[in-house]
Amino acid sequence: METVKCIKERRSIRKFDTSREVSRELIDSVIDTARFAPSWKNTQVTRYTVLTGESKDKLAACTEIWAGNGNIMRNAPMVVALSIIDKRSGYERDGSASTPLGSGWQMFDSGIAAQTFCLAAYDAGLSTVIMGLYDDNAAEVIGIPEGQILTALIAVGYSDESPAAPNRKELSDLVTYRN
Repeated sequence: METVKCIKERRSIRKFDTSREVSRELIDSVIDTARFAPSWKNTQVTRYTVLTGESKDKLAACTEIWAGNGNIMRNAPMVVALSIIDKRSGYERDGSASTPLGSGWQMFDSGIAAQTFCLAAYDAGLSTVIMGLYDDNAAEVIGIPEGQILTALIAVGYSDESPAAPNRKELSDLVTYRN
């Protein structure tokens, strides 16, 4: 698929075809592509935990903060949890911050990885939605190792809806040129 077409056509999907599972080979292929996302000094800090079955259902219960995400997870064949190795992106080897953004840079890297994952999934015929609302104990339920931070949950499956593109701001509202 062409890159621009992929970017413009991908949608956040919240309703999945519950009769279709996602194969391990297919999700491995998507993650294999996503691992090429750029990162601070090529630190490659993003990690992917694939949850299905009982582990996905336990995670879905960790969404009291917004029940809608739990419903999305229950309906999706799988959820991929993104985490990052803490204090690597934006930091020097001695642990000092390399940038005024400090730990903010690692979230930037995670965001790039999440978008790359979603575009790779779309290119492979899958649908996704990135979710950032979950309870504080979600990382523990998932089993995120010490030294890592849970950054996003991505529901993955085959779409059971075809939402229209959301409105976009005009280019003139987004761009400023300075000379």
